[in-house]
Amino acid sequence: MKAEDLEQLLTTPMPFGKHQGTMIADLPANYLHWFAREGFPQGRIGQLLELMFEIDHNGLHELLRPLRR
Repeated sequence: MKAEDLEQLLTTPMPFGKHQGTMIADLPANYLHWFAREGFPQGRIGQLLELMFEIDHNGLHELLRPLRR
């Protein structure tokens, strides 16, 4: 994980689905868990969703707090 990855979680909107337009960092936990069960999409969006799932699952939201300012 790189600092740029964390920044992209806050600046990359979900490009499709029910939560289209919502920043990856702001997606609901149940949506991230659904992807974890069903499979993450290919490409950069999938990588970001998987990273956000890991952050959420491990209670590491504090990593994003300094970047939100």
